[in-house]
Amino acid sequence: MKQQLTGIGIKRACWGLAFVPLLVGCDALMGKEVARLPINEVSTAGHEVVREATVQLQKDDKIALWSDMDLAYEGDSPIRFQVQVTKDGSPFKQLQIDPTEKNVTIGEVKTDVNGSVNWRFSGKNAELVIPAAGSYTFKAILVAADNPTLHVNKAELVLKK
Repeated sequence: MKQQLTGIGIKRACWGLAFVPLLVGCDALMGKEVARLPINEVSTAGHEVVREATVQLQKDDKIALWSDMDLAYEGDSPIRFQVQVTKDGSPFKQLQIDPTEKNVTIGEVKTDVNGSVNWRFSGKNAELVIPAAGSYTFKAILVAADNPTLHVNKAELVLKK
């Protein structure tokens, strides 16, 4: 009986070790998170919800911009992240990111019952190649078309290297 338990333990350990390269490969595939901007609220006239993060980057670094979303709405509700990027305090780039337009998606669950949509996902939306080393600040807001049924549970812009 003891030999059988030891054999099962060895098999489990081997299977566990077999998954380690897959987990390490996830960082290579999806990147390592370097900053997260938890916006979580739509900005409106007179009520801007701005989040920012500053990251030290090197020449030729690739920064992927991901969205981590959980929303509910009825009908249609276009949303956008408006992102301003500065390098050492000087304007560098402005981006408009539609979080629903993604080229890699993880954990997507979308239900649409008679036009009432619940949607959560994490997705890669864009990528920036850094031209020169420096301190880069990413400042973002979330904007949306006027839809009183829009409920944002989570809207986070995630920067991965």
